[in-house]
Amino acid sequence: MSAPATRANRPLLDVRNLHVEFPTRRGRLVAVDDVSFHIDAGEVLGVVGESGAGKSLTGAAIIGLLEPPGRIAGGEVLLDGKRIDNLPAEQLRRIRGRQIGAVFQDPLTSLDPLFTVGQQLTETITTHLDLSESEARNRAIELLREVGIPGAERRIDHYPHQFSGGMRQRVVIALALCAQPRLIIADEPTTALDVSIQAQIITLLKRLCRDHGAAVMLVTHDMGVIAETADRVAVMYAGRIAEIGPVADVIQRPRHPYTVGLMGSIPKLDRAVPRLVQIEGSMPRLNAIPTGCAFNPRCPKVFERCRIERPELFPVGGSAAACWLHATTLAEAARG
Repeated sequence: MSAPATRANRPLLDVRNLHVEFPTRRGRLVAVDDVSFHIDAGEVLGVVGESGAGKSLTGAAIIGLLEPPGRIAGGEVLLDGKRIDNLPAEQLRRIRGRQIGAVFQDPLTSLDPLFTVGQQLTETITTHLDLSESEARNRAIELLREVGIPGAERRIDHYPHQFSGGMRQRVVIALALCAQPRLIIADEPTTALDVSIQAQIITLLKRLCRDHGAAVMLVTHDMGVIAETADRVAVMYAGRIAEIGPVADVIQRPRHPYTVGLMGSIPKLDRAVPRLVQIEGSMPRLNAIPTGCAFNPRCPKVFERCRIERPELFPVGGSAAACWLHATTLAEAARG
């Protein structure tokens, strides 16, 4: 048995065997199935996969924003060593505002059109920090400057519709940082933005992570964003982690056939390829996830065991992959 983690070496976020399910009249649908990972302070973990892989649901479960009837059916979520998934709604709401910040894909859903951005920022600040209205307003201006809003002293009194899409996303990031959170969940924060604005938001997230020492969970379907931003990456498929490891290892030496397909579908700038890799088929529906490895109907390297037994994550180099191709590596390591 390993020694318990001390405060100095334990991760800021520790997700253990997380299960998320949706009860229906025909039974329960498992959307997130036994997912485990951690994020250290100052680290960016990218979570990538096709639509329906369970990325956003994992983030929503961590911060207690699952839409009913979705629910956490098993596992634990620990923030700085303290379990938060079983807290009463009001207590979790206070933690979500104070210790966890969230950045979502569409900034218009995060900002109230009837109030100025300054009113929304100062209300959030005074709710979670012991500051006066004037002190909160000054902090709001500082945050707007920090996220790159020009003329922050003037723009603080503008309404959300007076900002461009990229500037609105910057305001949302400022809103997420109001109470100096230790964890930031960023769910597709660059999807609705053009490429140049995407690059600015990526740079901003990396700088905030470095300067504030926050842990960041970056949910996206864009491997380019992951390559530019993340320290480690978790590749999800059908509600499970298919591969996880340092971003350079996963991108340059993918171990799971699904990750190989994802990387092969990205054009290369340094060489011409006659045809990009295409992953045949599509993500299975929640009520039709196949037995064994969920990827087996689409996998070019499938063999009989894949159709019968579900693989766990096997360590491969500096990464881990849930693929029976690497079971021999584990067996060899066990033999010494």
